[in-house]
Amino acid sequence: MTKALLVTEHGDRFVLAVRDIEVPAPGPEQVQVRVAAAGVNFIDVYKRQGVYPQDTPFTLGEEGAGVVEQVGSGVTDVSVGDRVAWGQAAGSAAELVNLPAALTVPVPDDLDLEVAAAAMLQGMTAHYLVNSTWPVKAGEIALVHAAAGGVGQLLVQLITAKGATVVATAGTPEKLEIARRLGAHHAIDYTGLSTDDLADAVREAAGRGVDVAYDGVGKATFDASLKSLRPRGMGVLFGGASGQVPPFDLQRLNQLGSLFVTRPSLGAYLQTREELLWRAEDILGGLADGSLKLDIGGRYPLADAADAYAALEGRATTGKLILTM
Repeated sequence: MTKALLVTEHGDRFVLAVRDIEVPAPGPEQVQVRVAAAGVNFIDVYKRQGVYPQDTPFTLGEEGAGVVEQVGSGVTDVSVGDRVAWGQAAGSAAELVNLPAALTVPVPDDLDLEVAAAAMLQGMTAHYLVNSTWPVKAGEIALVHAAAGGVGQLLVQLITAKGATVVATAGTPEKLEIARRLGAHHAIDYTGLSTDDLADAVREAAGRGVDVAYDGVGKATFDASLKSLRPRGMGVLFGGASGQVPPFDLQRLNQLGSLFVTRPSLGAYLQTREELLWRAEDILGGLADGSLKLDIGGRYPLADAADAYAALEGRATTGKLILTM
């Protein structure tokens, strides 16, 4: 038996419960991992709410890190005792998990497992956003909403490392200072700003329309993101922290300057084992050598998971939240 965080029915955070579950021996191509920490992410919220439908009850969590305790048949490149991390394995919020060996990546020896668990989903998300969805180039200008959040902090660092300019937004002076400290060239408090006022503030800071707008906030900022773009710029909607963006008339993209809009997901950017290793090794390696920094904004025991999701959904956090086992 092991303890796991279950979604007992679709709903708010109060449907979460820690229960004992049976974990069998790992099957073919699987490894069994003693989990050190699991990440707290909005995809968990979407699954709990039923936005991404899944039959209940189910174990929550997609992301984690730990030490391999058993390997199933056919596993050749992962061994007992290996330190591994993963970003897309359902049921990760548990003390002991079985998961496909192909979804795991090695954790550098000098990187803490809690940091590795905190980095995988959001780190690889930031990586594909700036390297694949819109490959950022030196001299470009990028808008990053919620720049003090887990993805936002990494976006700021990865974009500035490419020689591009970041216009960051956040909701408090403290969060704006975090964005500046990580390299943002301009920082805007979007609290209380209308769509037009926020877009005007972005354009004033940038000196023109931005080339790309990275928007994980969603409903509250999406229109401002579009109005902040230069002609033929791209709006990248990768999350909905403030709610889902409602359907809109595509003719608006014409009117605003032949804009592009995409709603990407991490899975589409991890199509091969090679792509997974590229993204994960870049992020974990950068954290290990100090060229990237990641702020763990809160550590919660499994029993306090509802509090962690309350903080996440209330947008009252900086950095990444994790559940510790």
